[in-house]
This record gives sequence, structure tokens and C-alpha cells, in this order.
Amino acid sequence: MAAAAAPERPQTSPKAVKFLFGGLAGMGATVFVQPLDLVKNRMQLSGEGAKTKEYKTSFHAVRSILRKEGVRGIYTGLSAGLLRQATYTTTRLGIYTILFERLTKADGTPPNFFMKAGIGMTAGATGAFVGTPAEVALIRMTADGRLPRDQRRGYTNVFNALLRITREEGVLTLWRGCVPTMARAVVVNAAQLASYSQSKQFLLGSGYFRDNIFCHFCASMISGLVTTAASMPVDIAKTRIQNMRMIDGKPEYKNGLDVLLKVIRYEGFFSLWKGFTPYYARLGPHTVLTFIFLEQMNIFYKKFFLSA
Repeated sequence: MAAAAAPERPQTSPKAVKFLFGGLAGMGATVFVQPLDLVKNRMQLSGEGAKTKEYKTSFHAVRSILRKEGVRGIYTGLSAGLLRQATYTTTRLGIYTILFERLTKADGTPPNFFMKAGIGMTAGATGAFVGTPAEVALIRMTADGRLPRDQRRGYTNVFNALLRITREEGVLTLWRGCVPTMARAVVVNAAQLASYSQSKQFLLGSGYFRDNIFCHFCASMISGLVTTAASMPVDIAKTRIQNMRMIDGKPEYKNGLDVLLKVIRYEGFFSLWKGFTPYYARLGPHTVLTFIFLEQMNIFYKKFFLSA
């Protein structure tokens, strides 16, 4: 008797498409949530070095930015945000999707939660390294408006920022804060990608959800909440290191741990979660929009190309 044929894996998109869709999904989401990213960065820098907090709440920050910088000011750094997604998200979602499919069994059984977390950490760290230059530009551009005019860097767009940073401070400055950025990405992706996959799997398994936009939305909001709580301390360390200046020839902070210790000492332990509201308000919708865009692009591609 002839041996039974091994079950075929479902058709999947080419690798290049996975990377492209990941980047486009992230960029599409950024267009909507860039103002929240700006508010989050300003909140994390507010009160730095035991100074008086510039913003009492996230809403106070929004009002202050609109009053002083206008409506255009709330979208400061959009070009850097888009480049970050084009580099960071393209890499991380592309790698995650490829590894996820490779570790999915022939019968369609997905990797378990710990494998998903490991895949997420690998994808996140790689994407963070690639995206750090755009991240540095984004942090500086969004922070500029809070400074007196004579102290502002005045970058006109992300490419101007990258060029000036390279020329004025050296090319390695583009990777300043790379270690905490990668550490944040490991935490974010382990939490976000794994919790999204796990939440979606749980919701579908409950029998109350179908694999549609509403399911993707609910899974994304759960994922965003888990990710926000887990990653904020690392994110504030990254933000402050990438925005820091040299004082008397010495950097303000030695490393990410130094940032965390100084924040706890001068601003209080719970300041590690400073800006939680705009962070979640940004990360929640960004997670939702990214995964919805990604899922819809994959469905479209499979329907019109793979099934052709």
C-alpha cells in the first residue's frame, strides 16, 4: 500500500510580501497615532532631572502643544515616525510571520505561547537595531518644541535629522540608545506579538468570535494593554537616553539602568509609568490598526493572488 501523503501546508505569501505588508501596516497606523506618540514622548521627558513637570496630565500636554505650536505641531516628527515603521515594523513583522509559519506544524497547529514569545523577542530585537536611527530622529523631533527657541535642534524632516546627527555628532550617534531600544523591543514584541496571537486564538476558541475585524480589534486591545504595562519602564529609559545632551563633555546618563535609578530617586517609582495614558492610547490603536491592516492585506493577497 502506498504511504499516505503528508498533509500540505496552507499556501503562504512570499517572504518579500510579508516584509512589505508589515511595513505598510505600521505606516498606515502611524498616520493616525503620531500625535499620541508626540504626547507620550513629551510626558516622559517632563520633570526630567527633578525639574518642575511641564505637563500635569496628558490632556494638559495636548492643550499646551496646540496653544504653543498649533495643529501642525501635534504632528511634529511624522516623517520620522513613518521611517521608523518602514524600517522597524517592516523587519519585525516580516521576521515574526516567517518564523511563525516555519514553526507551525504540518497539520496547522500553531507554535505554543513560549515559542511565540521567543519568536517575538527575536523579531523585535532585530527590527529595533534596524530602526534605531529613525527612532533617535523621532525622539529629538518630537521633543524639540518643549525647548526654548535658542536650544532647539530645528530638524526640518527625518532625513535632515539623520544627516545633521551624522555630521555634527558622528554616525554612531544614530544608534545611541540602541541597547535599551532593543531591550524595549524584546519586551514589546514578546508581549505584543505573543499576546495578540494568544488572545486571538483564545477568542476564536471561545466560540463567540469569528476571524474578522471585530476579533482582531479585541485581540489587539488586550495585546496593547499587556504590552503597555510591561514595556513602559524600558521605554522611558530609551526616550531619555536618545534625547540627552552632553553636559560639560559628559552625557546626562551612563546607561538605561542609570536612567531608571535617577527617575525613581528624583521623580518617584511610579514615574516609570509616566505617560501611561498616551502610551496606551497610542499603542492600543496602533496595535489595532497595524494588525487589522496586516490581516486585511494578507486576506486580499491570498484571495486575489494565491488563489488565482
